[in-house]
Amino acid sequence: MNRPALRRIATRLLPLLGVLALCFLAGDAFAQAAPAAAPAAAPSLPAVNVGQIGGQPVSMPMQVLLLMTSITLLPALLLGVTAFTRIIIVLSLLRQALGTGQTPSNQVLLALALFLTAMVMQPVFDQSWTAGIAPYLDHQMDFRAAWTAASEPFRAFMLAQVRENDLMTFAGMSNTGPYATPQDVPFGVLAASFLTSELKTAFEIAFLIYIPFVIIDLVVASVLMSMGMMMLSPMLISAPFKILLFVLVDGWVLVVGSIAGSFNPA
Repeated sequence: MNRPALRRIATRLLPLLGVLALCFLAGDAFAQAAPAAAPAAAPSLPAVNVGQIGGQPVSMPMQVLLLMTSITLLPALLLGVTAFTRIIIVLSLLRQALGTGQTPSNQVLLALALFLTAMVMQPVFDQSWTAGIAPYLDHQMDFRAAWTAASEPFRAFMLAQVRENDLMTFAGMSNTGPYATPQDVPFGVLAASFLTSELKTAFEIAFLIYIPFVIIDLVVASVLMSMGMMMLSPMLISAPFKILLFVLVDGWVLVVGSIAGSFNPA
């Protein structure tokens, strides 16, 4: 990903997640409330008095107050509506399969997972920004219409990854199914189904990654047993061979490419 693309994602990601956090706070009931006003009308929420200075009241726009409150939901949104969960789980299990302990460190894996998430989610971010966030910030769309337009690309992305069994399970738990159209799926049901589907997919990918490393461990253990070296840990001998195999096949590129290619297009 080139530097201008990274800069564009960085400038859009924070306000995008902030508005989505507001949408998550509002929930589906807010989205299904009264119809939106005319698109030409500027959005207006009442101001809130936060104190007094020199006997004069000091107010803060409701949008700013809600945005500051919703910052605490940003980590949950990152895990719940993006590709981050699948990526970080696969990378963590890959490190365990290599048997390298804490190398690469958690910080390195998190950085790699964040950059991969930005790359995978860039089309979704762009669609959400163009359809809802930018018009709302330019006062061309009210908040309800912006919520619907901005969340639709994320809903489409999550629906493309969700397994039908998971969706039906959570629909039954919430007593809201079956659904006539994808737009009828409540956001809470969709997010829970998406997370469980991502967990299952991540473990399936990790299982395939584990197989060659397990074979190396078995071969090394068998050789040590045949040589009567039962007191020597097989992991101590197999670790260099696993690292060598991983480097020779250009493992990081293969794993990263496989993870990025495992997401269904929205």
